[in-house]
Amino acid sequence: MAALFGKRLRRSAMTTAVAAAAVAALSASQAPGLTDTQNGRQSTADATPSPGDSATGNSPYYTDLPPLNSPTAPPSTGPGGPVGTGTGGNEAGIPATVLDAYKKAEAELAATKPGCNLPWQLLAAIGKVESGQARGGNVDANGTTLKPILGPVLDGNGFARITDTDNGAYDGDTTHDRAVGPMQFIPSTWEWSGRDGNGDGKKDPNNIYDAALAAGHYLCRGDRDLSQSGGLHAAILSYNHSQEYLDTVLRWLEFYRKGTHEVPDGTGVQPGGRSDGGPSSSPSPSPSSPGTTSPSPGTSKPPKSPKPGGSPGTDPSKPGGGGSTSPTPPTPAETVARIEDAGTGTLDATAGDAFAERVAVRTENAAGKGVGTVKVKLTVVGDTDLTFSGGFKSVTVVTDSTGKATAPPLRAGEDTGEFTVRATVVDRKLPGLDYTATVSARQADALTRVGDTEQTCETGGQFADPVQVRATYKGDAADGVATTATLIKSKDDATENDKGPYFKDADGKAIRTLKGLKTDGDGRLQLPRIYADDATGTFLLRVSTTGGATLTIELKVTAAGATATPSALPSAT
Repeated sequence: MAALFGKRLRRSAMTTAVAAAAVAALSASQAPGLTDTQNGRQSTADATPSPGDSATGNSPYYTDLPPLNSPTAPPSTGPGGPVGTGTGGNEAGIPATVLDAYKKAEAELAATKPGCNLPWQLLAAIGKVESGQARGGNVDANGTTLKPILGPVLDGNGFARITDTDNGAYDGDTTHDRAVGPMQFIPSTWEWSGRDGNGDGKKDPNNIYDAALAAGHYLCRGDRDLSQSGGLHAAILSYNHSQEYLDTVLRWLEFYRKGTHEVPDGTGVQPGGRSDGGPSSSPSPSPSSPGTTSPSPGTSKPPKSPKPGGSPGTDPSKPGGGGSTSPTPPTPAETVARIEDAGTGTLDATAGDAFAERVAVRTENAAGKGVGTVKVKLTVVGDTDLTFSGGFKSVTVVTDSTGKATAPPLRAGEDTGEFTVRATVVDRKLPGLDYTATVSARQADALTRVGDTEQTCETGGQFADPVQVRATYKGDAADGVATTATLIKSKDDATENDKGPYFKDADGKAIRTLKGLKTDGDGRLQLPRIYADDATGTFLLRVSTTGGATLTIELKVTAAGATATPSALPSAT
């Protein structure tokens, strides 16, 4: 929860007039359409917002940092929780119901806002610094906290001032607002951002399912893509506008991405230090001040927030840094030296069809070893209707323990030709890897005529029955196949005839070639009506398709008033 602003208020000797102006500036309320850094929009980091311009009202938050070592699960678990300690094992344990809520929120956002790429580990990171994962998972079977989790009164005394907006409905305070629940929403923000995550028909900020889903939607506002560092940072800062808050959440996010495990509800590790220097968390609020806790004997002071150029617990202004330092381990992306192909086959498909092969890549370090948990973005380059499944022009995938990641299937549109699909490592400036995807026109390998009525007409008239054909490819209907119909000179001369039957264009003029025709969903095509000029005889109509299928149909024209009879051999005289 909390806030750089709160620190400044306590440390500054502000005059009454200046304080009043600051409080007034901080009291504006949040509008749901807050913009972000994606697609050139204004970032939430561009200016210090009002407390209403954050989910928490910039309330205090817990400043504990994760262990430097990667988490591994403890050897076993017992009735009272984890037994033994893996590397970072205790901190990597997330209470079962809380973890389930985060993962369900991720799944719903993946379906409703797939372009946001929300990871459940981000919700876990925010839940950690806001409430210590609902105070160690102190929730009932439905996910509702057993006791209220309330932030301090936002009355301007050491914090921002936000007068009551909910008549005490959420926070029990009819004078001022307070952050509420495991994700610490202030009432004015919950009013428009609240969600029903557990399907009970209510939107309760004290329920971890509701709060986690609401937090996911809040972070995914607008066109944010959380797989990009700009969108990720803007989203976190919109939750609580503080650089220290951003740094702390990012540290927990990276920690949880390296591995977590489930622990029983009520047994999660609870945090200690707070950003406002207040007391550490305890299972329940103190009687005198709901949502706050009394300091316990022996409670240590909160760790200092990282300063530029230093690690947590150091002071760069002092010789030697003012204490011991530990290097921050590189992120997986930072260890990637190159991105390689991982056995992608030939990418080709017919227009409108899915590609049989999928793009597969592998991220490697300098020694050639695969690097896991690395985000790889795959983008269809250029103006084309080629997309990944679901209609997306770009997707982000995460490499497995071997460094390999496979993209969703590509689907061809109607544009044909060669197109580029580019793979790049997110948050790492490395040359991209380009793939060529080829889209071929729809094809037919056979054409048959629908019906067998002889096509006859008198000069100056029109053929009574329209010509219909059906295209197939390997025995199946060939839909959407480009087709051309031409009135040709002879079987051996496929050039356009200059006399005999003809089609009409939009202006009623005679034409003898039609292009741009396409078969329907059943592979059928009905040609426009055909007319006869004053030439008599047998003429040929040739229909051809992409893929080489052809069909030649005879058209017979007789003199007006004459009776059409079968041709006969000349008689001898």
